[in-house]
Amino acid sequence: MSIAQIVESVVDGPLPLRVEAYDGSAVGPAEAARRLTVATPRGLSYLATAPGDLGLARAYVSGDLRVDGVHPGDPYDLLADLSGVHFRRPGREQVLELSRTLGVRGLTPPPPPPQESLPRWRRLAEGLRHSHTRDAEAIHHHYDVSNRFYEMVLGASMTYTCACYPSADATLEEAQENKYRLVFDKLALRPGDRLLDIGCGWGGMVRYAARRGVSVLGVTLSREQALWAQKAIAEEGLADLAEVRHSDYRAVSENGFDAVSSIGLTEHIGVRNYPAYFGFIRDRLRPGGLLLNHCITRPHNRRMETGAFIDRYVFPDGELTGSGRIITEAQDAGLEVLHEENLREHYALTLAGWCRNLVEHWDECVEEVGEGTARVWGLYMAGSRLGFERNEIQLHHVLAAKTDDEGHHDLPLRPWWGA
Repeated sequence: MSIAQIVESVVDGPLPLRVEAYDGSAVGPAEAARRLTVATPRGLSYLATAPGDLGLARAYVSGDLRVDGVHPGDPYDLLADLSGVHFRRPGREQVLELSRTLGVRGLTPPPPPPQESLPRWRRLAEGLRHSHTRDAEAIHHHYDVSNRFYEMVLGASMTYTCACYPSADATLEEAQENKYRLVFDKLALRPGDRLLDIGCGWGGMVRYAARRGVSVLGVTLSREQALWAQKAIAEEGLADLAEVRHSDYRAVSENGFDAVSSIGLTEHIGVRNYPAYFGFIRDRLRPGGLLLNHCITRPHNRRMETGAFIDRYVFPDGELTGSGRIITEAQDAGLEVLHEENLREHYALTLAGWCRNLVEHWDECVEEVGEGTARVWGLYMAGSRLGFERNEIQLHHVLAAKTDDEGHHDLPLRPWWGA
C-alpha cells in the first residue's frame, strides 16, 4: 500500500484536495486547486501518531507537510477545504502497512516542533495550572514572541483583540480605534475618572483613555508588552495620566476605580477561577463603577476543550465558555449586568486583516521569528477566522455595574453609548 493510500485510509469520506507523498504516490482529485505533499518520513510519522489537527499542525509547522495553492501567512482556503474532513486512528491493517513503510521507530512519535508547549495533562499533573508562575509562563509563550513581529502583523494600533468595524469597508486601524471608542463610551468615562485596564497588552486602551483625560493603570503579565507600552506612553507625553505595570492583575492593591476594562484577559484565567476574578473586579470598583468584559466565548455553556493545536501552540491553559456562564458568575459576584452583545463577525474581519498583514510582511516576519513560528500564526489566525464565521466561537461584551448598598448607581438611562 502506498503512502497516499494509507493517508486516504484514515480519512472518512472523499478527500477534497490532492495529497501527494515522497514515494511518488498520490490520491485525491488531480484538478484540485490545492495540493498537500507529505514530504518526509517524519511528516508521515507526525500524521500517523497524532491523527487530526495536532499531527497536521506538527507536520505543517516543521515543513514536513508542504502546501501548494495557499500562502502560509493565510491558509484560510486550505482550512476551509479540510474543515469537513474527519480523521480516524489507523486500524490494524494501516498500522501494519505503516510499520513496513516506516519501521517501528517511525511509529514512535517524533519530537514535536520547538513551537509546541507542554500538553495540558502534564501541567495539571505538576499542579501548575493558573498558578501565578504558570500563568506568567503561558503568557510569555504567546505574547513575548517579538514586539517587531506583532507590529508587522497587528499594524499601527498594536492591538491584539477583536476590532469593531463601523462599516464592512473600514480599515483595520479605523475598526480598532472604534473598538476603543465603544469601550470608553460604554464605561461612561469622563476626564478625571480612574480606569483599571487588566490584561492591557501593549496599552492601546490605556493610551486611548489617557488622551481623553482619564487616569489609567494598566497591567500585563507580558514583559515585552509592558516595555513597549511604557515607551509609547512616554513618547506620547501621557506619563502624568497613564501607567503600565508588568504584573499579575491579582497584585493590584488600589481600589475605588470608576471603571475596569478587561479586553482579552478572561480567556486565560480558567472558568473555575471566575468567582475570584469577578470578586477582585468588584472590590476594585467604587459604588456605581462599571466593568466592561470583552472576551472570546463559545456559542454554548457546556465544557469543551480548546483542541490540541490551540492548547499546545497558541494559548496554553486557555479556556472558553459561553456568555451565559460569564454573566452568571458576574451576577453571583454581586455585579449588576446591564448589557451584553456578540461581535463575532467583527472578529472574523479582524483576523482577515491580521492575515493580510502577515502575508504582506511574510519575509520580514520569517526573518524575525523563524518560519515555523510564522506558520503557527498563519494557521491559527486563518483557522480562528473560520471558527468565527461558522459560529463555532464568539466574542462577547458584558457590561456590569457595582451598585451601592441600596442597589443604586448614578448611570443615565441606558443605553448611553452609540453603536
